[in-house]
Amino acid sequence: MSERNRNIPIQFYLNEDEDYILTQKQKISGMKSKSAFLRHLVLYGYTYDIDYSELKEYNTALARIGNNLNQITKRANQTGSIYADDIKEVKELMKKVWQLQKSMLSKQPYIKQ
Repeated sequence: MSERNRNIPIQFYLNEDEDYILTQKQKISGMKSKSAFLRHLVLYGYTYDIDYSELKEYNTALARIGNNLNQITKRANQTGSIYADDIKEVKELMKKVWQLQKSMLSKQPYIKQ
């Protein structure tokens, strides 16, 4: 059996409401145990969980736009011409990029504490 890395016990008491709040905050933090959650609070003063779902959507949209631009470029290289429809499509794609960028920058960061 290996020796404990942390061998100094600390004990304190909570009422039912406080325990419920602690449990909920620990679950929201994504930490596996109350002990790890409390240790993090003591050592760093706070815990946070950043929601990356919007950033993932943003990256997915940018990847789609990039793929469309690559297809237009390939078509232009194969034919040796750039058509008005291609230029229009590029402009629309760039407009989407800027809209996504504005949307991401306008959102306030959300930090769970």
